[in-house]
Amino acid sequence: MRIVAFSLAALVSGAVLAQNIAVVNNRPIPKAREDAWVKQLQQQGQQDTPELRKMIKEELIRREVFLQEAQKRGLAEKPEVKFQLDVQRQNTLIQALMRDELQKNPITDAQIQAEYEKQKQAAGSKEYRARHILVEKEDEAKAIVAELKKGAKFEELAKKSKDPGSANNGGDLDWAGPDAYVKPFSEAMVKLEKGKFTETPVQTQFGWHVIRLDDVRDTQFPPLAQVQGQIREALQQQRVQAFVEGLRKNAKVQ
Repeated sequence: MRIVAFSLAALVSGAVLAQNIAVVNNRPIPKAREDAWVKQLQQQGQQDTPELRKMIKEELIRREVFLQEAQKRGLAEKPEVKFQLDVQRQNTLIQALMRDELQKNPITDAQIQAEYEKQKQAAGSKEYRARHILVEKEDEAKAIVAELKKGAKFEELAKKSKDPGSANNGGDLDWAGPDAYVKPFSEAMVKLEKGKFTETPVQTQFGWHVIRLDDVRDTQFPPLAQVQGQIREALQQQRVQAFVEGLRKNAKVQ
């Protein structure tokens, strides 16, 4: 009978060990917890290896030791700790909700293609390489025009520009379609001949501009394969935003 009892105890002990990766102060760490960590790290590109599992096991043991000590000290009952734990729980659930929504309503290749064509059409057929000098007052802009007519270099005068992004580049705005600019700016720019500048300053909400057109070319739109990841991400953000707004709109708030 003793032999049988010992054998049964050994079997039970072996089964417990198979379910747990360690027991810390009589509190087991289930293997399922280790597996969950491995799965999460695999999603980030790591391989399931004995070395990885050893590292995870040590981390879980450390965490269990810390948690037990924190519980001994009654830290989990402190109001500020309860608040932080509640916020973390809410954040985790909200993130899971957004992932679940995107999994149930994924962005399709057809939607990406349609958005690509929409952006391509909006970009127009031409791109413009322009420079500008931005100042606060119309009189300042007129004075710059007068200097340009006398032969002053646009790039030098651009150092006076209020636009920090282009002032040190001779006013260069790089290649862009008309839709990249506010309407008064783009309308004046597209009317210019290459190498010419606006002899009448252009007013926008930013101030007064003197614009020079350096070149024009056919729009260089990237192939779909190059931007489909960005488009997918943008569409996902739009979908999440619409989902959030729908939930808020339909919620009964008193």
